[in-house]
This record gives sequence, structure tokens and C-alpha cells, in this order.
Amino acid sequence: MRVSLDRMGDLLPAALPVLLMLLALPLIGSPSAWVTLTAAGLAMGMMIFIMASGLTLIFGLMDVLNFGHGAFISIGAYVATLVLLPLAGWTQADALGWNLAALVPALLAAMAATGALGLVFERVVVRPVYGQHLKQILVTMGGLIVAEQLLAALWGPNQIALPLPAALRGSIVLGDAAIEKYRLIAVIVGLAVFVAMLAILNRTKLGLLIRAGVENGEMVEALGYRVRRLFVAVFAAGSALAGLGGVMWALYRESVTAGMGLEVMILVFIVVIVGGLGSVGGCFLGSVLVALLANYTGFLAPKLALGSNILLMVAILMWRPQGLYPVGKG
Repeated sequence: MRVSLDRMGDLLPAALPVLLMLLALPLIGSPSAWVTLTAAGLAMGMMIFIMASGLTLIFGLMDVLNFGHGAFISIGAYVATLVLLPLAGWTQADALGWNLAALVPALLAAMAATGALGLVFERVVVRPVYGQHLKQILVTMGGLIVAEQLLAALWGPNQIALPLPAALRGSIVLGDAAIEKYRLIAVIVGLAVFVAMLAILNRTKLGLLIRAGVENGEMVEALGYRVRRLFVAVFAAGSALAGLGGVMWALYRESVTAGMGLEVMILVFIVVIVGGLGSVGGCFLGSVLVALLANYTGFLAPKLALGSNILLMVAILMWRPQGLYPVGKG
């Protein structure tokens, strides 16, 4: 009986998004509005997950509280803008092939740039403060503020328009419900990132070495592997994911600002805390829950929408103080 109760306790967090959807349906009343809100919430959740996944990866494997993560979100968006604006003719063409010919290089450039900057950031800012959480918070937050001011100085304080590619505009109509094409793309990309992260961490030699390095770095070093290099690669990968998320979020908003990374970091940290610090699976569930609740609350009680995520975090931490799936379970 004890085993079955424990098993139910492990499965219940995974069922929370479905329970939330079912609870919202009678409150919203209109099935078409519910479908539209749910699709929008899932898309928003996947974009938040992409941005948060890099942070939860870095904390879970390296025990680093990187408040500078928001800088890579903004930088990724600006790098993509540098690629996409000169190719405006391709992005506004009706052919999907031309749109992808502009969009894919922009995404790759953003990930490459933020991954490379992540290597420098780890070496210069983070490495001297390993194992010192308070100093990590201070220096990485300082890095975020400096990066935001540099972006504003280079590109100006005003927002830059970043229109969606023409083929990704519009909606798919399902009965009376309309689902935006870009939101479907966001869901697909988010799921792909989630599956890829789980596969790499749990099914590859690289993932095994990284997890072994977290548990017993000296043993892995004795076997001839450079644990430090593995962790630096993890930091670069987390930064690259932030850049990818920044591009997705900028296209969702259809604008880029220097402060966008700082603005979204509140949501990112709520998701990481709710999911269980360092848990990839928990981060995924937390992202979906936060986005769905924000969308449903915004429709039912707009004045409560801004505080809904804080209330969700408080409720979950009162239930499970370590988050939905603490490290080792997610």
C-alpha cells in the first residue's frame, strides 16, 4: 500500500496540467474559447520552457544560480534581428521555403552567439564564484544589468519591430476555435527541445558522464575525463537554449527590447522553483502550468492575471516544498 501511495504521489504532479484544463472548461463555458485559450497557453508554456530549460540545466548540473540568464535571452533576440531584418523580403514572401531560409539561419546564429558568450561569461564571471550562491546572485545580476545597458546603448532604448514570417501568420480554424499557426510551431519546438534534453541526459554517454560528474567528479576525473570541460559545455548549451527561447519569444511579441530578458526572468524563475530546482521534467510541467493558469485567469478575472503565477508558486510550495519534481525525480 505504501508503494502504491508513493507512486500516486509521483504521478499526481504530471496530471496537474490536465486537471487544470478540465477545471477551466466549465468555468470558461464556451468550448471554442477553451480550445483557443488552451492552445495559446500551451504555446506560451513551451516558449517559457525553452528559456527556463537552460537555467534549470545549469543549476541542476552545476549548482549555479545564474541571474544573468536573461541577458542571453535578449542577446539571442537581437542577433536574430540582425539576420532577419536584412532578409525582410524572404520573411514576407508567401512561400514557406523562403521564410525558413531566413528563419533557420537566424535561430542558428542566435544559439551560436549566445553559446559562445556563455563560454566567456562562465570563464570570467561565474568560475570565480562556484559554490558561493550569494556571490553568484550578485555578480550574475550585475552581468544582466550591464548587458541590458549595452544593448540599449548599441540599438537604442526603443523597441524594434520583428514581424512574423508571412507563412506563420494567421490561424487554423477548428470548428469555432482558431489556433494561431505560430503557436503550433512553438509547441512543436518546445516538445522537441524537451525530448532532446531527456534523451541526451538519460540515453547518451555524454549525459551519463555529466550526471556522474555531478555525483562524483573525482571518480570521473580518475577515469580520464575532464569534468570541468563537460560543465563548461553544459553552461554553453544552457546559454544557447536561452538564445533560442529569446528568438521564439521576440517573434511571439513581434518586437525586441533591451529589457525583454529581465522582464521574462520573473516567469523563468517561478517555473524553475515550481518545477523543483534543477529538474528538467519539473521545469516542463511548471512552464505549462504557469502559462495555462495565466491564460485562463486573464480570461476569467483579468485583474488577477498578474498575481496568478505567484499564487500558483505559493500553493505548490506549500504542498511540495521542494517543487513538483526535485532533482533526482524529474
